[in-house]
Amino acid sequence: MDAAAARPITVGEVLRAVRDKQPLTPAQMRFFVRGVVEHTRKDIAPADRAIDVSQLAAWLMAVRIQGLTPDNTVLLTKTMAEEGDQLDLSGVNGEKIDKHSTGGVGDFVSPTLAALVSTFTTPEGRPIVIPMMSGRGLGHTGGTLDALEAIPGFCVSLTQSQIVTQLNRTGLAIFGQTGAIAPADKILYALRNITETIDSIPLIAASIMSKKLVEGADSFVMNVTTGSGAFMKELNDAVVLARTMVDIAKAEGRKVSSVVSSMDQPLSPMIGNALAVKQVLRVLSGETRGFERYLTVVMELSAHMLVHGGLYTQGQMGLAHNDLIRCLASRAPQNKFRQMIEAQGGDPTVVDDPSKLPTVDERNIVPVFAEQDGFAQAIDATQVGRAAMFLGANKEKPEDVIDLAVGLVVNKFVGDAVRKGEPLGWLHMNPDRDKAKNGLAAETFLRAYTIGAVAPAPPGLILASIW
Repeated sequence: MDAAAARPITVGEVLRAVRDKQPLTPAQMRFFVRGVVEHTRKDIAPADRAIDVSQLAAWLMAVRIQGLTPDNTVLLTKTMAEEGDQLDLSGVNGEKIDKHSTGGVGDFVSPTLAALVSTFTTPEGRPIVIPMMSGRGLGHTGGTLDALEAIPGFCVSLTQSQIVTQLNRTGLAIFGQTGAIAPADKILYALRNITETIDSIPLIAASIMSKKLVEGADSFVMNVTTGSGAFMKELNDAVVLARTMVDIAKAEGRKVSSVVSSMDQPLSPMIGNALAVKQVLRVLSGETRGFERYLTVVMELSAHMLVHGGLYTQGQMGLAHNDLIRCLASRAPQNKFRQMIEAQGGDPTVVDDPSKLPTVDERNIVPVFAEQDGFAQAIDATQVGRAAMFLGANKEKPEDVIDLAVGLVVNKFVGDAVRKGEPLGWLHMNPDRDKAKNGLAAETFLRAYTIGAVAPAPPGLILASIW
């Protein structure tokens, strides 16, 4: 046996390798990731092989400063994915395609997209199925799972057997992550939050893709948002992240593409949990007016998914868009959404009767009025999201309780003319909530707007596509 291979790996050599921009071997990366998962159980390993919190923090800061090589970014992602449960979808009939977004404000795209794309079949007659592992919101961004739980009875906690059965029966399922999927990511993510390493692109990419790789999907479409309401504020950083995730998926033999889209203002007007579901129901019923920006992103991501499914080529994206628009008008996606709700224990009659969703009393829908004439020159999407958070639609702290009924509706977007005394939007409030928080929501929403005398140029929305 090679003496180097027989020598025990130490934490110090792993730290030095990253500090000095040296590549890590698969064995070193495996040692490190296992140490992340088991760092609190020092009794299971000799002292020189145990990894404590200070060493994890040092490793994260070294990565934040020095970066990781592309090969090591792939290796970190793959190892984190392997050190946990895998979702076995081999029993699912069809082409399995997933979508992931880095999130933002008014970004409740997943249900509409899943219902739409799952109505298609491949040229070989195989169904396109959408296994979508989603997350919850915190801070100014909402969570897909939180919103779906506004549907009475809807269950986001599914076993592998339930996921496989549902995908074969309905073609789509949206569910939460189990505790045993990519367990190292949970620990590293929490430490990144308190070590100022949250913005490291290799760490972001590994965090996202380690969870995607365990899903068993054949291909992915990644949506990286950028701008005032996004995690990635700068376009160049968003493009680098999008490219990094594409490279990781390709290295693991998956079909993949990334779409970079703007989050410099809310993506859609209805922000909150039950409100977001109501928006999906309106769109699936054929209503498009007022939802043009939202539908632009839905259609672009859906078209990418259909390219991966073999229905179109990259040069036929326009044709894919046209067919998606016709499909949406057919109401077939509406029926798919109804099927998913019923399969996951929810009340499917909400599709035809949205009043069954949590709703605030009309007396508690409060307008926020513009204070001057002009044009909406900019809208700080983070502030809009924070206004929804102050109302109780999102969690400010992990232990907070979400109010599924509250939220807000945006009335004016960038470029719109505004008159003094005209509503910029409406806040859906819970009067029993802390009055100071409701007042802060109104102030924050108003401050999100920059009103000026000159109409701005129409803002871009789809900023880049990376294949």
